[in-house]
Amino acid sequence: MLTTILAAGGAAADKGNPYGLIPALREGGLISQTVFTILVLFLFFSLYILFTKWFEQQKIMNQAKRVRANFWKSNSLREGAAKLEKNSAYRQIVDDGLAAQEQHGQLTDPVEAHDWLHGSLARSEATINSQLNKGLAFLATVGATAPFIGLFGTVIGIYRALIKIGSAGQASIDAVAGPVGEALIMTALGLVVAVPAVLAYNWLQRRNKAIAEDLSAFSNDVLGFLASDGKVRPTATVSTKSTKPATPAATKPTTATAGQTGGTPKRA
Repeated sequence: MLTTILAAGGAAADKGNPYGLIPALREGGLISQTVFTILVLFLFFSLYILFTKWFEQQKIMNQAKRVRANFWKSNSLREGAAKLEKNSAYRQIVDDGLAAQEQHGQLTDPVEAHDWLHGSLARSEATINSQLNKGLAFLATVGATAPFIGLFGTVIGIYRALIKIGSAGQASIDAVAGPVGEALIMTALGLVVAVPAVLAYNWLQRRNKAIAEDLSAFSNDVLGFLASDGKVRPTATVSTKSTKPATPAATKPTTATAGQTGGTPKRA
């Protein structure tokens, strides 16, 4: 399919610029076309991972806002969990904590409830964080290898240019322009693929770290609630607006005049 596209594009390019991308790939042969295809696939999957992970992270961040607003107003964890989405990461932590509390009573080997609950909640956090980190290794791999794959195409282009120089016996521009142009295109394409992958990896990692910290804080709050039988819970957020009742306006003192004293003013 790629060869057909290149052939069609090359037929059109023959009428115009003979040193464009399509003619360069046609001249480069199977190796250049393979390198180009790999880099294009890297770019496509990098963008796909970027947008899917961004959507997944944004969903969890929106869930965190709803948790802070409504969850701890509930009388019990089950009541609070019912307010959360079924597939919510925060609901998974609550459900795992409640399940661990029920399982602790069935243990035959005595284990402290705190240690058992803490381990169960930690496993729940690790599962969520592992899900969030899926695909990021591919971005890191693309960022590390794409420049070298492009460099491989560059080396092949320079090699072809040298062969043409040797065959022609002189370094004429028309003999080496095509292979050198092909080499430069591969170098540029490798950078175009690698730079967005590295930026996306760092950005998504930073957001994952913020989400992990928020999940850890919530898990600690759930642990405190379970360990204290509901007596320990996060403090409700207090509005920054002043709740102090308004002070009534002070009564302006009036100055008594001779006519207001009720007596008769003295005459000189």
